[in-house]
Amino acid sequence: MHTVGTATFSSMDDARERYANAGPTAQTVVREVAKAMAFDREEYAERVTSDVVETARDVLFASSLAVTVGTREEFDEWQESYDGEVSVIGNENVDRVVWHAGPDEKAVAATFQNEEDAAVATLRRQAFGRLYREHVERGEP
Repeated sequence: MHTVGTATFSSMDDARERYANAGPTAQTVVREVAKAMAFDREEYAERVTSDVVETARDVLFASSLAVTVGTREEFDEWQESYDGEVSVIGNENVDRVVWHAGPDEKAVAATFQNEEDAAVATLRRQAFGRLYREHVERGEP
């Protein structure tokens, strides 16, 4: 069993702060990518919208989430000791699982057989969408 990524949060306020702090980095990434694509001022103004920067922020936030990678047995053991609700996606008849527990006693998990990187990426998108999006984007408790 091992962990990929570093971001865990003790509260949704911590998650909101991390999300807010990703904003300037997202703007810089988008600006530099547009520059590398040789956008002139008009094209930049037309194509680089707040939605584009927000998407970059979402990706930066989600890509830092700490995800545990383990066997089905390790996941089952963890789940037995976890007090919150766990949503599992994927096939229950595979050998490996990735999971992330959010600060509000909710966790998400995804099963996989061979492609760890793909499973981690999928789980991070699921974690962002199911555990964080509505809280960090609208600043709700």
